[in-house]
Amino acid sequence: MRASLLIAGLIAMLASAVWAEGHGGLGPVIPEATGKAHPEGNDYMRRWHMSMMRHDRDVTMYEGKREQNASLGGCFECHAAKDETGAPVTYADERHFCRSCHDFVAVRVDCFDCHRSTPEGFEEPPAHAALGGFSPSLGADVGALVAYLGAREEGQ
Repeated sequence: MRASLLIAGLIAMLASAVWAEGHGGLGPVIPEATGKAHPEGNDYMRRWHMSMMRHDRDVTMYEGKREQNASLGGCFECHAAKDETGAPVTYADERHFCRSCHDFVAVRVDCFDCHRSTPEGFEEPPAHAALGGFSPSLGADVGALVAYLGAREEGQ
């Protein structure tokens, strides 16, 4: 009994040392961010980012409040992974910031079916549209969609 506790303690110490050394190569390789650190801290953001995104989505979609403290587009101001030419890569590229963790844990991300996956000011290439999202360049009638949503809002 005493020996098994000693072995368990040694394993725990070894595991924590590996974790402290940058996960010992066991986790995803996360691209370095630029800009200021999150006020809440990286651990908080890693743990709660999806809840925060769902909350902002619900407030925006169901309550119509478009001015949130954070936005998906704002994330890419600091978290845009770049290619060899220095241009941000889209979600179609496996180097994309979001894919670094989501691919590792096999989580499908559908945010970029509608939202852009690069910072403002960079053109989303045609490869992004091939992901199957809504895109005016694919011939969607944006005017009809806006009219439909406006009619629903008015109760028609």
